[in-house]
Amino acid sequence: MSKYITTPIYYVNGEAHIGHAYTTFIADTIARYERLKGERTYFLTGTDEHGQKIEESAQKNNKPTQEFANEISATFKSLWDEFDIGYDKFIRTTDEDHKIGVQKAFETMYAKGDIYKDFYEGHYCVSCETFFPETQLIDGEFCPDCGRTTNVVKEESYFFRLSKYEDKLLAYYEDHPDFVLPRSRINEVKNFVKGGLRDLSVTRTSFTWGVKMPKSFDDDKHVMYVWLDALLNYITALGYGKDEANMDYWPASIQLVGKDILRFHAIYWPAFLMSLELPLPKHIGAHGWWTRDGEKMSKSKGNVIAPKEVADAYGAENLRYFMLREVPFGQDGDFSQRAFIDRINSELSNDLGNLLNRIIGMSGKYSEFNINSVDVLKYHKKELTKMNEVLDSLDVLMENLQTHRYLEELWKLFAIGNKAIEEHAPWVKMKENKKDEALATVALIANILARASVMLHPVMPNTTNTIADALNFEINNNSYKKFILDKNMLEPFVIKKVPPLFPRVEELLIPEAPRAEPNSLKDTPKENKQVLAEEDNLIEIGQFFETSLQVGTIVEALEVPKSKKLLKLQVDLGEENVKQIVAGIKEFYTTEDLLGTQACVVANLKPAKLMGMLSEGMLLAAKDEDGLCLVRPEKFKKPGTPIG
Repeated sequence: MSKYITTPIYYVNGEAHIGHAYTTFIADTIARYERLKGERTYFLTGTDEHGQKIEESAQKNNKPTQEFANEISATFKSLWDEFDIGYDKFIRTTDEDHKIGVQKAFETMYAKGDIYKDFYEGHYCVSCETFFPETQLIDGEFCPDCGRTTNVVKEESYFFRLSKYEDKLLAYYEDHPDFVLPRSRINEVKNFVKGGLRDLSVTRTSFTWGVKMPKSFDDDKHVMYVWLDALLNYITALGYGKDEANMDYWPASIQLVGKDILRFHAIYWPAFLMSLELPLPKHIGAHGWWTRDGEKMSKSKGNVIAPKEVADAYGAENLRYFMLREVPFGQDGDFSQRAFIDRINSELSNDLGNLLNRIIGMSGKYSEFNINSVDVLKYHKKELTKMNEVLDSLDVLMENLQTHRYLEELWKLFAIGNKAIEEHAPWVKMKENKKDEALATVALIANILARASVMLHPVMPNTTNTIADALNFEINNNSYKKFILDKNMLEPFVIKKVPPLFPRVEELLIPEAPRAEPNSLKDTPKENKQVLAEEDNLIEIGQFFETSLQVGTIVEALEVPKSKKLLKLQVDLGEENVKQIVAGIKEFYTTEDLLGTQACVVANLKPAKLMGMLSEGMLLAAKDEDGLCLVRPEKFKKPGTPIG
């Protein structure tokens, strides 16, 4: 069976950040895991280089557009090469083969009646490259996603009949409940489709930097743009439209995206594929965002994390391990140097690195570095049984993208090894003239390290190659079969000395990000304070507008243990802003009732703790003698849409 793994293609309007690195680390880990198992695997990444935003950025930098795109694309490719990312193809939307494939898809959709020409008039955001109806705009002018000014655009356009695929999409979601991973995210996709799909504008005439129309259309004033162009990269990379030698890799096994572009990949993309009569990908995996020390990253705050800076300071594979271990897939993560250092020192240095150092030292003292597994089963059947139970649990975790759980389970092997050393104390056995027992314990640890290094290899390939070399074997599909599937032992070997794998880190190695000073009422000029009119309990309009009311999408809902009333919710307010809200609504709603639904949120409420949990907002609700109900928008609105 072949496996096809993709990242999104990254937009070349800026350099790679930690979120790009996280997506790429996950994809590379899955690809390496599949290759280790012997699966025929193809791994795609690349850059998205078309659109008005790129054209304007090039002009601001006084460079030809293609030259500007070349430079930024090269920074992504060189970074992935430096991080030893094992991609099979790095695609660019400016590649000629990609353009040919997009043109063929356009012709196919048009011939089927799924693309037609009409006029579009609406508000267009250049930054988001998206049209918005006036009802979604902030103050009738500003983009609901990024807050920038929109332009009123009226132009001829070709449209894709997205509305035609509403029922087919909903039926597919029902028949394939794990199409979106984690499963909790499918409700937000379903609700968006149920709210009604509008046909999608897929060409523009107001700029030229895009894929030209097929020659058969004789319509040079149009260029294809954004999602039709970008999404098709996943099949043009395999030769769609020109040389389809690799199309047998399709459908993709897993397509990884950030949660901000889940809608496009879980709605637009499958609709395009249905139109082209191609099978849909097996899974769309949507991961969360990263903050830094609890704060949203932004250039204005000066707290954006450059992955190369972190890798240079702490090690690229240490960074891979931290990001894959730190956060459950699908949830938001927080990058903290202190948390990073803790994992390096405790998990990598103490648990793994020290275990290897101990058996090198003991084998040198007791057997001139010779290690033989002959007596391991005789003295350590209990440890071997536990080790095999852990190994047998790992595959399903990787299949479900639960890399944090995969690593958590894998680390139990090192706990088994360290406990065995303490319980069996080889140094005591040597004093008691029980050399066979002492050497069996050393060999047990060597076998634990061998099997653990094979399974850790997709996450930390260079580190595990060093461990394997010390243990006199190579990590590949043969060693996977030998040690993991067949559960064989290491042959007798002479262990090699290696320098410490993970030197301890005693201080922060990169400067901390500046932190914003908390707002204080006493710092507010007296003349700007809004005062409640006590005599009639009225407030001024300005005071009302100090409260930020927004539409939020509930993307995660969990029960709070030992509480009869509380639910812990993660509420997406758009623009990478997900707030945790602890709400006393458990008596009226189940977690299943809430997932993927929307509610009205007080978004600028001062955080408070409830049962030790931080609550960063409040849901609006109405309650009378008949019970409680949440205040919700009549129709599905973009997360973060202001209310007022």
